[in-house]
Amino acid sequence: MHRFVTRPLVVVISLGLLCSLAACQGQVPQVQKSGTPSSGTATRTPNLTTRQEAAIRKEIGQVLDKANESKDPAGLDERVSGPQLQIRTSELQIAKATGSLNPKTIIPTSIAQTVIPGDPGWPRSVFAITTTTEDQQSKRLLVLNQESAHENYKLWGVARLFQGAQLPKFPVATIGAQMGSPTDEGLKATPVEAVRQYADLLQNSGSSQYAKDFAQDDFRTSMDTLTQAVQKGIEANRGSQDQTFSPQDGEIRVMHSSEGGDLVVAQINSVWTRHAGEGRESTPASDAEKALFGDGKATSTMKVTYVNVIALYVPSSTSRDQIRAVGAEREPIKVEAV
Repeated sequence: MHRFVTRPLVVVISLGLLCSLAACQGQVPQVQKSGTPSSGTATRTPNLTTRQEAAIRKEIGQVLDKANESKDPAGLDERVSGPQLQIRTSELQIAKATGSLNPKTIIPTSIAQTVIPGDPGWPRSVFAITTTTEDQQSKRLLVLNQESAHENYKLWGVARLFQGAQLPKFPVATIGAQMGSPTDEGLKATPVEAVRQYADLLQNSGSSQYAKDFAQDDFRTSMDTLTQAVQKGIEANRGSQDQTFSPQDGEIRVMHSSEGGDLVVAQINSVWTRHAGEGRESTPASDAEKALFGDGKATSTMKVTYVNVIALYVPSSTSRDQIRAVGAEREPIKVEAV
């Protein structure tokens, strides 16, 4: 197994977010066994065989293992890109400061299902769902991306699946799925709009105008619990906090399901600013934040930048289902006193 490690995201998060993401098991998506694709797919020749996909993951794993052993991100960009490169770089920096990698970064080598498209041209992506880890952490949804015919596939994103998460059906790997685009229509919302709405929901919680369009999920529940817990401590010291969430332009990957909806994986950046009360210092709120802050000098205000990878299922416009998050990953990448 390949290990990627970070400390708990926030002290309070260990009671909520890490329980829901790291200790729970998502459901393996059901395979469409018929050779006749349903709406949203078309018969096509897969871009890779399952053996080729396994070889690609092995090569990526070797690069990750080397970085993990040295706790040094140098050379990581050879087989890692996108939000995962930012997350992994931070995890290695934290591991170097703390002396160990967090078990949540383990990526099992065994795969429950691969979703291999048959679309011509580039860029192209492959989605893979792993098995659970040896210590029964949740399955991982991996996104492998190839920007051009002259580049290697790279690990673009990883999201840990939620407990009981129901993923849509996809064609078997020998048939070939179909990639989607950020502007796909005929859905509850285009993928890029669904991500924007989810970011608004993270920022505004139940007061968001989109709250009714999304099913409740473990990530939002954990974030709400964390925010409320921190708010109590801040109010006691007459301080304040603020979080902003914004999708990262271009960092979105989409795969059509056999059910007519899209499975969307996207990067949402967030900035958490905490102001201490008068005459007080605002300090890191977790081991991960402490490691990233290092020997920095604390002031009354601390700003922490996070990268969030969110996996959403956006149903077709004719479905009665709400848009739902099925997995997520969250990692601090920068801690500064301002």
